[in-house]
Amino acid sequence: MLSIATHRFAKHSISAAPRAAFASFRFMSSVPSTMRAAVVRETGDAHALKLETDFPTPELKPGQVIVKNKYAGINFIDTYHRKGLYARDLPFVGGQEGGGEVAAVSDEAAAEGIKVGDRVAYSVFGSYAEYTAVPSAKLLPIPDEVELDVATSCVVQGLTAHYLVTSAHADLIKEGEWCLIHGVGGGTCQWAAQMAKIRGYKVIGTCSKGKEEGCKDLGCDELIALDETPGTAYEDYESMDIVERVMEVTDGKGCKAVIDGIGKSTVDISINSLAHRGIFVSFGNASGAVPAFPVLRLIGKSAYVTRPKLLDYTTNREELVWRADEIFGWLKEGKLNVSVDTCFPLEQAAEGHMYLEAGKSKGKVLYEI
Repeated sequence: MLSIATHRFAKHSISAAPRAAFASFRFMSSVPSTMRAAVVRETGDAHALKLETDFPTPELKPGQVIVKNKYAGINFIDTYHRKGLYARDLPFVGGQEGGGEVAAVSDEAAAEGIKVGDRVAYSVFGSYAEYTAVPSAKLLPIPDEVELDVATSCVVQGLTAHYLVTSAHADLIKEGEWCLIHGVGGGTCQWAAQMAKIRGYKVIGTCSKGKEEGCKDLGCDELIALDETPGTAYEDYESMDIVERVMEVTDGKGCKAVIDGIGKSTVDISINSLAHRGIFVSFGNASGAVPAFPVLRLIGKSAYVTRPKLLDYTTNREELVWRADEIFGWLKEGKLNVSVDTCFPLEQAAEGHMYLEAGKSKGKVLYEI
């Protein structure tokens, strides 16, 4: 596995992107009219994601660039789109995280100094393909010292973890207070646990026993290792009394914030683990969607609940740049240590989703285009 912490970020700051990272002239390269892409035409299981070799290449529109992708990140939200849990117009190219080189530049993007050949990462729909149209405002230039696969891994999961520990809790947790994070054995919450420690929170993490050893380096103050649930991406949350353990660790106070990407299997645990005026941050559905519950349930602790998404925490270029700058800064300082687990060729699109959903990953999973 490739440790992100081994790559140094020495020269480029994201906030200086328009001038420092891009040259000030414009080129166009030859972009074919069709491309390889992993496409969903009917929602369903992993086999609904199928490779097509003649899918139309996106057109270049004002303010955009065309990126020739080298890698695409595989994220749980991609599986929700594929299943139809989060509706999208059909057909669609899967993915929303990619990295590669700029292949074509609009006049507007060229005016910002973006040129063909620039290495970039981004988060927009349609990354499971050879080419993706990306608004210039969504581009993150990749420092020369950083490998492309590592940079691609930073976008969705890194930015998601960042907003979860910095913003989604609405400042209801302060430095020195307890935070419970489910599923720290891989993916977004592997980032979140480390970022929460950087922010000064005390962290309780849950993980499977099979991933316990790797999680010891995340810095959690308390690690709760659970039995595995074979064939799933989550642990057996009934294998021990997590709420009881949380209350023991926190001297009966509970956690000011709970970050939960598991969903259905953990909603009761998360709510019952809250401290007074704590917040339940539900951001994922690895075990299924959280069922509806009466708001009156929160009255016992005057608790809060939120169901955030990344797009609402990167609403403009300034916010995107701030988050990316902090992440890259922590990486440069060696405070984050997140690994690239596996790369699947795009021809194995279904296998990539099945690997993620089976809970096999201990880090980032990518497609190599």
